[in-house]
Amino acid sequence: MADAPHDSQDTAHVDTVVVGSGFGGAITAYRLAEAGQSVMVLERGKPYPPGSFPRSPADMARNFWDPSNGLHGMFDLWSFRGLEGVVSSGLGGGSLVYANVLLRKDERWFVHESPLPGGGYENWPIGRADLDPHYDRVERMLGATTYPYQDTPKTLALHQAARRLDLPVFRPPLAVSFAPRPGAPPVPGAQITDPDYGNLHGLPRSTCRLCGECDIGCNYGAKNTLDHTYLSAARHHGADVRTRCEVRGFAPRPGGGYDVSYVVHDPAREGRRTATDRLPPHRIRCRRLVLAAGTFGSTYLLLRNRAALPGISSALGTRFSGNGDLLALVLRATTDTDGGRPLRLDASRGPVITSAVRGGDALDEDGSAGRGFYIEDAGYPDFVAWLAESAQLPGGARRLLGFGLHRLLARLGVNPAGRVGGQLALLLGPALLSATSLPLLGMGRDVPDGRMRLRRGQLDVDWTTRTSRAYFERVRSTMRDIAGELGGDFLDNPLWWWGNRVITVHPLGGSPMGRHPGEGVCDDIGEVFGFPGLHVLDGALLPGAVGANPSLTIAAVADRACDQILDGRSAPRAAAGAPAVRTARTARTARTALEGPEADGSAPRTPTEAATPGPTTPGPAMPGAHASPAKAASPAKAASPTEPPTSLSFTEEMKGHIALDVDAPDQGHALGRSLGQRLSFRLTITAADVDRFVAEPTHAADAVGHVDCDVLGGRLEVERGWFNLFVQDGEASRRRMLYLLHLRTQEGTPLTLTGHKDVHDDPGADVWPDTSTLYVRLLAGHTHPDHDTTAPAIGAGIVIIRLGDFVQQLTTFRTTGPHPARAMELFGKLFLGELWAVYGRRLARAVPARDTP
Repeated sequence: MADAPHDSQDTAHVDTVVVGSGFGGAITAYRLAEAGQSVMVLERGKPYPPGSFPRSPADMARNFWDPSNGLHGMFDLWSFRGLEGVVSSGLGGGSLVYANVLLRKDERWFVHESPLPGGGYENWPIGRADLDPHYDRVERMLGATTYPYQDTPKTLALHQAARRLDLPVFRPPLAVSFAPRPGAPPVPGAQITDPDYGNLHGLPRSTCRLCGECDIGCNYGAKNTLDHTYLSAARHHGADVRTRCEVRGFAPRPGGGYDVSYVVHDPAREGRRTATDRLPPHRIRCRRLVLAAGTFGSTYLLLRNRAALPGISSALGTRFSGNGDLLALVLRATTDTDGGRPLRLDASRGPVITSAVRGGDALDEDGSAGRGFYIEDAGYPDFVAWLAESAQLPGGARRLLGFGLHRLLARLGVNPAGRVGGQLALLLGPALLSATSLPLLGMGRDVPDGRMRLRRGQLDVDWTTRTSRAYFERVRSTMRDIAGELGGDFLDNPLWWWGNRVITVHPLGGSPMGRHPGEGVCDDIGEVFGFPGLHVLDGALLPGAVGANPSLTIAAVADRACDQILDGRSAPRAAAGAPAVRTARTARTARTALEGPEADGSAPRTPTEAATPGPTTPGPAMPGAHASPAKAASPAKAASPTEPPTSLSFTEEMKGHIALDVDAPDQGHALGRSLGQRLSFRLTITAADVDRFVAEPTHAADAVGHVDCDVLGGRLEVERGWFNLFVQDGEASRRRMLYLLHLRTQEGTPLTLTGHKDVHDDPGADVWPDTSTLYVRLLAGHTHPDHDTTAPAIGAGIVIIRLGDFVQQLTTFRTTGPHPARAMELFGKLFLGELWAVYGRRLARAVPARDTP
């Protein structure tokens, strides 16, 4: 395992790269390494050996994941418009902070074509019978066992309440070591015997001490987390497990396989702000790429690298679900005898979860109605109890005042008692709030109708409780009943008061499995349709809520996929969307107005590079273009051979919408607008030599600036750009303004944006829309004009100049050189002259002819 910076010139080639080390990634790494494949695991977080999980306030304050702000901690918190999300960053993924529950998805909850309120349906292409052998295998590896102690207050209380309500209640299997070895009796704090594959941390582990700290990391190693199990076994079989390595980009390779780029978060930078977008990229090649970075992480990677995956299913980003997570509290429980004495629940005693109550589902066909769910006890560490008690200001202030008065009287000799234990006990108080309260965690089959997309380059989730309201009300009602049976008060999570928001620790979906690309992004073994060897094997793959705690199901799905991968069902080959290997052309098209490839095969020159002082001669035209009559009749005056040219520039801003996997701009604009997929750019157009720019029929200039597009990952700088003003297009009264921009995504994928404004005379007042509407196409790779007809299109759309932006544009004209006024005059005459050439004939006809005398 590596936890240090790596050589930025990594060029290794492995059989499989696994991104992430959670329940999908760890299982995949182990299974493939055990089979003899070379495997590299890239985990963005750091390792957490026993004893390293933060506990002090200072360390807990930095225990969050945000490397840009110097935070390399474990908790990765997300906030979206309809919900909050908490996931983990660290070696072992979600197993570091989950509550150890290993429940199987109910057999009848594998739904088929179940309609969703907003259209579409939820469909699971696999069933319980497909997963049962893999459930068995994972349970054995993780040491699943039920909670063995019989005297834990919260466990006893929940069972009693459920039985009085006639609700099924049981102790679920937990991935916790209560005994030092299989078959031994449970005992807290005993040293655990290591398995044959050892432990990658190299430190001793001890059995569960019943401290309620499962969700903040077990410092004793009692949890059978993935770093202690599958990842240790994977490394034992030769897997290269790397930490602090965050994957940013990937792309199919011609002929098969994938290029993967990642950055390394240097431990020396922890605690210091870092420009993570400028970290040097590292690269590795693989035959198979497995995305297992979690629902948020894997879907985000697919969305960010969407430009490298032409033709990927439009289901990308769909079927998001929070697995029905809902947190609530039972406060101040009392007994139903002795006048309602406080009922001690001691939530901090035991592991976080010991028991589960099951709510029936209409699918069970047993008379139940609605969507099914589970409610589990949710303990907490002792320090949370201290925090809760310290927050009881009225009682605490009263006790503090009494203690202070007692000590004052003692100092004054009024009360000479020297023993103060009783007074200290009074100062601490009865601590009844923490002793009689219990969090309840609900989860179940909410409606998986959320949508994940990029917004300004960042992940955004559009999901609310609205369509799942009946489900949540049923869970809340059952929780309220449980609180009533415990003689306590029911309290919603405060987030619920703010627009019925919830917090999920089990995000699912975004890259759902399906039977075909119209239904899902991946098939039933997580292989992305159209991209052989690219897999999603984590919660993102699930097409709906599991209902129960989803970790075991994610692991079983990954284990099943590995069986079929190793059996040869998924053999890496060239992806449908991979760029073809291009051969050199035997004869190249002549250099075009956009300065296409040079005759010797070198990169094309921009107009600035092509401009040299001296007499200006007409350059080659676009195919089908020629000098306009206006220019032929009134050629521009050439600059003196010894005089530097005068340049002119202006800045243009255009905004609109785009859709991927569409070739027609009109269609792309309509689809992109419906999906909220924006495209905008800000370009500075520069004619390095105005005389030459005016004289040449192609009117070529440079374009620099940037493009902003959510579906392409945010801002893309223009590496090189070409612009042509009013190129004649076959008809004497038709012109085109041409744009060609070389871009590169932040993940390194080269793209070309090509566009045109179609300036022509047709019925109606169309001068403004013609000159302000740009029809754009996105092409794979860096293409040039003579390649455009064959370059694969990955998207299309329309952008326009808004009136306010046009007014601003008029203020951006700048000139440099000896003749600024003349440069502005020449440009103005060119622009207005070309508009007259297109629209003047109709305007002339509209003016009545004067009668001759």
